[in-house]
Amino acid sequence: MDTSFDYLPILILFVLAAGFVVGTIIITHMLGPKRQTKDKLENFESGIEQHGNARQPFAVKYYLVAILFVLFDVEVVFFYPYAVNFKELGWEGFAAVSLFVGLFLIMYLYVRKKGALDWEK
Repeated sequence: MDTSFDYLPILILFVLAAGFVVGTIIITHMLGPKRQTKDKLENFESGIEQHGNARQPFAVKYYLVAILFVLFDVEVVFFYPYAVNFKELGWEGFAAVSLFVGLFLIMYLYVRKKGALDWEK
């Protein structure tokens, strides 16, 4: 039996979804009002009056904390498959997860040692 035929409904679904999105964007662009006033073309700042330049430099600490959050947050996603299948994985799975946690603990201690999470510096 040809297995590529089994994926035909998924392909049809993707084509219909993409067609719906593209069609909706085109139709709303064609039918929507086009009144470009000074107020509409101005940047919206949540109701607060604009001041200063939006391109001012940020401290690297903000980016570093965001990247570290993503790194350690994504780690949790890998625990779910282990939690679901921990009986079937046995001691070999436990050793693999222990190594995984150990490596992240080493990375965390390295980040702490470098002072990446100290805000007062």
